[in-house]
Amino acid sequence: MVARVRRLLKTRAVGHAGTLDPFATGLLVVLVGRATRLARFVEQQPKRYTATARLGVVTATDDLTGEVLGGGFAPAGPPSGEQVERELRAMLGRQLQRPPAFSAKRVEGVRSYRRARQGETVVLPEVEVEIHDLELLDYAPPLVSFRVTVSPGTYVRAIARDLGQRLGCGAHLTSLRRDAIGGITLEVAIPLEAVTSDALRPPLDAVAHLPRLTVDAAQGRAIGFGQRPEVGAGVLEGRGLVTAVDLAGHLVAVGQVAAGRFEPQVVLEAAG
Repeated sequence: MVARVRRLLKTRAVGHAGTLDPFATGLLVVLVGRATRLARFVEQQPKRYTATARLGVVTATDDLTGEVLGGGFAPAGPPSGEQVERELRAMLGRQLQRPPAFSAKRVEGVRSYRRARQGETVVLPEVEVEIHDLELLDYAPPLVSFRVTVSPGTYVRAIARDLGQRLGCGAHLTSLRRDAIGGITLEVAIPLEAVTSDALRPPLDAVAHLPRLTVDAAQGRAIGFGQRPEVGAGVLEGRGLVTAVDLAGHLVAVGQVAAGRFEPQVVLEAAG
C-alpha cells in the first residue's frame, strides 16, 4: 500500500500509522512528506475494529489463513448467545495478552512469523493491553460478529482465540475491518485509486485529538528553529502533548508547555 502511494504521488516520503493484517480491510492512515513525523502520535491512539470469529476451529495463525489445529464443540453443541455475550463482557479492561505466534514481534532480532513459518514453536511473552469496549453485534453459530476498541499493540486475532478458549471450543478470526484510529474514521478515508496530492488532508487532522495552542508569527519562527518561545504561564501547562498552530490554522509543531514555554518535540514548519 505504501509503495503504491509513493508511486502515485511520486515521492519517497510516505509512511503509515499501523499496518493491517493481509486479510484485513478498512482504514490505513498514510502520512506524506513532513507529516510522516507524526506517525507515533497517531499510533498511540485507540483503534476500533469490526470483526467476525468462527467458534469451534483453532488455527495456527489465529485467523482463517492458518493451518487448522483442532477445536470443536461439546456434545451439547455451540455455546449459547448468553454465554458468548458474558465472556465478551469479561474480556473488557486492562489485561495481559499473548501475541499470536504469526505476528511481527521480534524474537532475538527475527520476526516471529518467520520463525513460525520455518516450523519453530514460538510462544511470545504476554504484553499488557486494554480492551476499551467490546460489543456483540451478531451471533449465528458458529460465527460471532463483534465491534471492539483496543489500545495500541492489541491483536484482535488474539481476542478471537482467547474467546474460543474461554468458551472451551476454540476459535479463530475470519474477518477484520479497521473502522477508526482515534478520531480518524473510515468514513473520511478515500480509496487508493483516488489518492492525489489534492486529496490529501492537512497534517493537523492527524493530531486533532491533542489540545491546540495558537502561536503568532514570531513564536512560530522560533519553534521552526527549534527554540522554546514563551507562550504564557499556565497556558496548557501540564496538559501533556499539545499542537502549536499558526494564525492561518497550519500545524507548526507538536510538543509540551512547561514553565510558560513551548517545548517542541516534532517540528513541521515555521510559521509566519
